[in-house]
Amino acid sequence: MSGPGDVPPEILDQLRPICRQLPETYEEPAWIGIRWRIRTRTVAHVYTPDVERFPVYAEHVTGGEAPTVMTFRVPLEDLLGLTASGFPFFRAPWGHNVGAVVLGQHTDWLEIAELLTDSYCELAPKFLVTRLLNRPPCPG
Repeated sequence: MSGPGDVPPEILDQLRPICRQLPETYEEPAWIGIRWRIRTRTVAHVYTPDVERFPVYAEHVTGGEAPTVMTFRVPLEDLLGLTASGFPFFRAPWGHNVGAVVLGQHTDWLEIAELLTDSYCELAPKFLVTRLLNRPPCPG
């Protein structure tokens, strides 16, 4: 990686197909890293924070490398349960219903797909959520 905000390509390779499954979601560069949005709302934001500038991420540094973090929306009733067990999940340092996860080799991508679908359902117009939830399951 060349600097703060850069996301390893192997992580983007995992996230892109998940986010493409969410109706009308699009990818764009964010102020740091990459984000996926539905209309003007951010479903997911993935980035590598500068831990000197944002020390809240310092506890997630491994082997001298800053973590790759993804933030997403979580239904309030699920946020505490998700973050209570600690790594790789934590509550984002902003927003009332924002979860965060450290991504890497340990990541369960099926769980990430579920979390991104929930985030989408929190933010998307109801008719798009209905379209998503009423389609047949993906093969495989």
